Amino acid sequence: MNVKRVLGIARWFNYSAVLATVLTATSALAQQQSSAGTFTLKVQSDIVLTNVVVRDKKTGEVVKGLKASDFTILENGKPQKIASFDYQNVDEAAVLHEKTTVAGRATVAQLLNGDFASEPGALKDHRLIVMFFDLSSMQPEDIDRAVEAAQNYINKKMQPADLVAVVSLDTSLSMDQDFTADKAALLKAVGKYNGTEGTGLANGNEGGNSGGTADDASSFTADDSEYNSLNTDRELYAIRSIAKSLEKVDQRKSLLYFSGGLTRQGIENQASMRAATNEAVKANMAIYSVDSRGLEALPPVGSASTGSLRGTAAYSGGAMQSNLDANFGSQETLGTLASDTGGKAFFDSNDFAPAFQQIQHDTEAYYIVGFHSTNTARDGSYRHLTVKLNRADVKLDYRPGYYAPADFKHQKTEDREQALTEQMRSDLPATDVAVYLQALYFRLEDNRFFIPVSLIVPGSQIPFVKNGDRDKANIDVMGQVKDAQGIVVGNVRDTVKLALDSAQQVQRKNIQYSTGFTLAPGRYHLKFVVRENETGRMGSFETDIQVPDMRKSPLKLSSIVLASQRTPNTAKKAENPLVRDGVEWIPNIPHVFRQDQHLYFMYEVYDPAKQQGGAAPTETTGLKRRGGKQVRVLTSIEFMSNGVKVYETPLIVANAINIPERDAVGFQFDVPLTQLKPGTYVCQVNVIDDAGGSFSFPRLALKVQAPAPVSTAAVLTKTPSGTSPTP
Repeated sequence: MNVKRVLGIARWFNYSAVLATVLTATSALAQQQSSAGTFTLKVQSDIVLTNVVVRDKKTGEVVKGLKASDFTILENGKPQKIASFDYQNVDEAAVLHEKTTVAGRATVAQLLNGDFASEPGALKDHRLIVMFFDLSSMQPEDIDRAVEAAQNYINKKMQPADLVAVVSLDTSLSMDQDFTADKAALLKAVGKYNGTEGTGLANGNEGGNSGGTADDASSFTADDSEYNSLNTDRELYAIRSIAKSLEKVDQRKSLLYFSGGLTRQGIENQASMRAATNEAVKANMAIYSVDSRGLEALPPVGSASTGSLRGTAAYSGGAMQSNLDANFGSQETLGTLASDTGGKAFFDSNDFAPAFQQIQHDTEAYYIVGFHSTNTARDGSYRHLTVKLNRADVKLDYRPGYYAPADFKHQKTEDREQALTEQMRSDLPATDVAVYLQALYFRLEDNRFFIPVSLIVPGSQIPFVKNGDRDKANIDVMGQVKDAQGIVVGNVRDTVKLALDSAQQVQRKNIQYSTGFTLAPGRYHLKFVVRENETGRMGSFETDIQVPDMRKSPLKLSSIVLASQRTPNTAKKAENPLVRDGVEWIPNIPHVFRQDQHLYFMYEVYDPAKQQGGAAPTETTGLKRRGGKQVRVLTSIEFMSNGVKVYETPLIVANAINIPERDAVGFQFDVPLTQLKPGTYVCQVNVIDDAGGSFSFPRLALKVQAPAPVSTAAVLTKTPSGTSPTP
């Protein structure tokens, strides 16, 4: 749900942080040159802002002319020092011509996307109202009622100080009209929703309903509770996106949310619910929820839109109770969004005008009071706010509290999972943790390939925590493969626990994680996200991979694996081509080897040409002849430095298939690195199918280093059969 230029994203603002109940800003305040080099001073500041409406107890009129010294604000009972203070009054707003907006420009977005600092008071004393139509949850008659109410407000109740934007959610989130005072433009935007078909799932049909079952074809449909859960997440993410686009605008924002109901499935939507609420609070945006279904009649035996009920539920009251529970459940989320953000909810009424009146009433005049909390703990706890005035004849209306920002240690499990998922969806790479990746390919069948994927995270990136004589840490790994059409065809999600002896110098190790996918030939996009779970830092790596179609290739050659380690593994070769004879080959991703290590090569040739008779198998291969036909594949490896060949392995001749399940000839080499001096080399792998008259000479680069007391990589492997990674 990416909304381009949604609601006029501002570039420059009076505050350097998000205007919200909680506001976090990290900025570079000073950067200066010195003889020793360049340094940057960074300061993090948390400011809490809340709107306060002050009214006379007797008359209900707004009390004006108050100063910051008249207010006292407490957080969890502790006095706080007021750091910022402002007063907004729509009565003082400049009267705008209906076809213009602030500064005489066509839309507020043009102002916000321009140099806002040059006109800091341009939006002062104006109402900012977003009308959000959740078309995915509304039926056509619900949309008609919502549109009619919006049109009535625009034509009759909209005031000069009101700047209104229109946003809708159907198959995607769309900004249909940016902030404007142009009534004609707003009427055109909301008018296009009339007559559109509702695309959401019917509320109350979440599955698991034992109160009564309609005796029609719908009785046999699949349980759609999972779809409702996804729909609710989409709607909550949409609210979050709207809030984020407005988070740096000073004034209070009001979101008028027209919905056909939101139904949560237990705790499944808890993380997205909290994220939407917190983002709205940070953006100083109050949500006014309107149930567009209006006042509903819930007959015990069902409405005319459903079939008759089976069983006794219609006579025992079970069906009626089920309908009431479903209706309440769909309204409860709307009410929570409103109450937690300082707005109000409007249910069971066919007159939506009070919602517009409430917004105008709540934002006609208010004070914005800000303070720096004395509680610096980032524990995500709820903190109660109390605002007092030095006079007793007034009534105060303000948000009762806020959730403190939470660092990684204090985040809940669902919040951590959501953060990982969001990074997977993000187009912006995470770079706090270094991640390196390599993907290879081996053919299993004509149109099926195994793609082994290896990740490396430098051990220095993992902050191991001492516990006695053990170092303990864990990392989260999430991976995804998409085909050329953007469809997800493979997923990986693992939490890998590390428990290594401190004597092993863990910080100097590389942490290597291996997994694999089975794919058809084609082009794919691969992305992995890794998070270390001590500080929550993340890193990502993404690349395009091409799985070749070998059917027309003269010589069908797999990827060439370079390895320095082999570990025991009892998996079958057919499940993972990197496993042979109970040993798994661990790819060396950086292609860096020490002289005291082994240098292993492994690759396969598929469907080699077969010929009748021929020479007997050579002693160098140990391969057996199969049937009356045999193959003849020759291979060797050359090492070149500065264009000069410095070493070549003995020529290997294969005269038979040695991997019959894949109709392949597999080759393995163990090159003694003691014969190579430290330096960079180009390896040329020579492969000739003598019987078929085809050949290939792929090249790879590698580096040889002098021996050093450096530990090898800690290897974490996930086999295709789904076994858990182990250190």
